[in-house]
Amino acid sequence: MTNRTTTVPGVRLRDVLPSAEFSGLGDPTISGCSADVRQCQPGDVLVVLPGSPIDSDSLRSLANSGVAAIITEAPLDNLPLPVIQVRDARDAYGRICQALAGEPSKQLKVIGVAGSSGKTATSHLIASVLCEGGFASGILGSLGYFDGYDWGEAPWTTPTPPVLASWLRSMSANGCTHAVMEISTHALQQSRIAGVDFDVACLTHVRRPRVTTENAAAGRSLRGRLLEQLLPEGFAVLNVDDDACLDYLERLDGPVLTVGIDRAAELMATPIESLICEQTYLLSAGSMNLPVRTRLVGRRNIYNGLIAAAVGLAYGMELPDIVRGLEQIESIAGRLERIECGQGFGVFVDGASSGEALTDALTTLRSVTSGRVICVCSADPRQDRGQRSRLGAAAERGADLAVITSHLPRVADRQPVVRDVVRGFTQPESAIVMLDRHSAIGWAIEQAEPGDCVLIAGRGHETYQVVDGERHEFDDREVAREWLRRDTTVSFPFRRAA
Repeated sequence: MTNRTTTVPGVRLRDVLPSAEFSGLGDPTISGCSADVRQCQPGDVLVVLPGSPIDSDSLRSLANSGVAAIITEAPLDNLPLPVIQVRDARDAYGRICQALAGEPSKQLKVIGVAGSSGKTATSHLIASVLCEGGFASGILGSLGYFDGYDWGEAPWTTPTPPVLASWLRSMSANGCTHAVMEISTHALQQSRIAGVDFDVACLTHVRRPRVTTENAAAGRSLRGRLLEQLLPEGFAVLNVDDDACLDYLERLDGPVLTVGIDRAAELMATPIESLICEQTYLLSAGSMNLPVRTRLVGRRNIYNGLIAAAVGLAYGMELPDIVRGLEQIESIAGRLERIECGQGFGVFVDGASSGEALTDALTTLRSVTSGRVICVCSADPRQDRGQRSRLGAAAERGADLAVITSHLPRVADRQPVVRDVVRGFTQPESAIVMLDRHSAIGWAIEQAEPGDCVLIAGRGHETYQVVDGERHEFDDREVAREWLRRDTTVSFPFRRAA
């Protein structure tokens, strides 16, 4: 994926970065931008991001290649081309990419969705509601990028600045009026949304981290960046049942729409019926009350629907149209996605790979299951050991039968990761350990009886893995369907944790 962007020629850097310190010759006008010295072309500006492995000799050689200027946070002397010093190089990178793309966010109503969970489901519900209202929407999130005509794979939940600018430009060119964007914490840390004007900022749920007070404040500040990028006429949508979201409510001066189930809010929901295959709740806005019958189960999905409804109301939609938009979405890939092959028990696939996310998923399924809850789960090898142990604790606490398997089926050194998960059990001997993920899923399904529910957690919508540069296909949903369609009973090699 390129780290370079260029569309609109002749962008003056002083117009984009008015507070930067310029040194060297001239007033640079650029035709492209790159954060990778190897991709720089004549007329580009090179942005030296923090941690970039670029030495002085490489920078000096750029003068002969036609590079227009260098942007950096640290002073650079004795270079034969303009140097622009900025406080935040990542922020400058985002702003320049947006300028080179023609400021596409100024032609779109951009809706940002942030939070510790629920971003994907909320984004797709918002897009569905807007579609019901006759608005053409693009979408950027973990399930893919859509520009009004084409879908693209999503290497990141929130794209890098050049990719983000390119997709927003495509949405505008394709006639989209709105863009719905998931905003990850990682993207906020890297200022990927710099230069984007937001019409709406939605906060779903803010997880309170196991960190110091200082780091917790830093996390609030990160999400505050999205709220700071709201247009003067823009508005925020906040879940008032979430205490952390209330912190933001107290600090906001602009328009806010609130949603809730337990606390008084402008849009409220009252749960009516919860089944393993669907739920019904009453949506209330002012004097209007309408039932919503949805295949998306769980309390969290009620909040997601409330936020989407708030966005629809803010854009002048009628409540019946909003309800139709909410009911159009029957599943969200890898988000408590129901697998149905005519079996007499529930099977769900979810991306939960943290203790809190797994607890949420198991709690939801427990509330609609008359029999046992059987859980197949795995930890991401990139997680630290404490996170892995918390995943194990959540599995033991929330499931009647917990099967611990590998997150990446073809990685040879998977046993240490699995051991870390089992360490989270108070009774490790109760954990069923099956390193082969395919067999673990099959074994769990073979144990299920009518009224039970099987949760396959960890990978969600992922359909492949890359090991040593080689792509291997593996989709939990397809593996589950394969086992559900089998007629014979198979013997499985497994062991209980020592």
